[in-house]
Amino acid sequence: MNKKDLKRFLDEKAMQYERPDFIPSDPIQIPHRFEKKEDIEIAGFLTATIAWGNRKSIITNATKLMTLMEDNPHEFILNYTPDQKEIFSGFVHRTFNEIDLETFVRALQNMYLNHGGLENVFVSGITQEGLQPAIAYFKALFFEVQHQQRTQKHVSDPLRNSAAKRINMFLRWMVRDSKAGVDFGIWKKISPSLLSCPLDVHTGNVGRKLRLLSRKQNDAKALLELDTSLRKLDPDDPVKYDFALFGLGAFEGF
Repeated sequence: MNKKDLKRFLDEKAMQYERPDFIPSDPIQIPHRFEKKEDIEIAGFLTATIAWGNRKSIITNATKLMTLMEDNPHEFILNYTPDQKEIFSGFVHRTFNEIDLETFVRALQNMYLNHGGLENVFVSGITQEGLQPAIAYFKALFFEVQHQQRTQKHVSDPLRNSAAKRINMFLRWMVRDSKAGVDFGIWKKISPSLLSCPLDVHTGNVGRKLRLLSRKQNDAKALLELDTSLRKLDPDDPVKYDFALFGLGAFEGF
């Protein structure tokens, strides 16, 4: 398939899957329950954090998270005090447990009270190399609060060769335009051109079959290769192709 035909094919698939009827089957449904910017980004970040494994389980446990926060995540984060930590007792999603969750709540509180909020932190971390270094910058600030070493594994670091799939997915949700009704477009200070594709088993396998990617591991080097290919197809909005690659893999068995 030549570049022109490949672009036409992927553009069509992206349009097919970037539709509101994609939402009920995807974890993005959780932040879609909210209207306030800070509620959306906190719900989105926590949902993305546990977005691995069975999709039904992800949605179920993300819903539990919102219930624990009284379906008012921003107010909950701002007013949280450590003597409330029993609220989280028994919460677990895969290896993310109540200790990790309590740490994340305190870290998010620090983000909003002392660093201007999530959007501001990511914007501050952007370099000439793009948005991936901003994830490492975010992680460093996030774990300013007292925490157990084990909890750090729940925030990926591209500088340690991670593809940072879940954070890149979260950034897609926040940054890309909302016209199609799926992503939110509430972060106006970051260009969609800087986004990286959330690289997982589906996007990776389909990317290799379409010769967008040759590296076998789904790591930061593979992500750079995939991003480079997708930016040639659409330099302004390369991550729209996440819908195409994921849809082809997850729903069509491509």
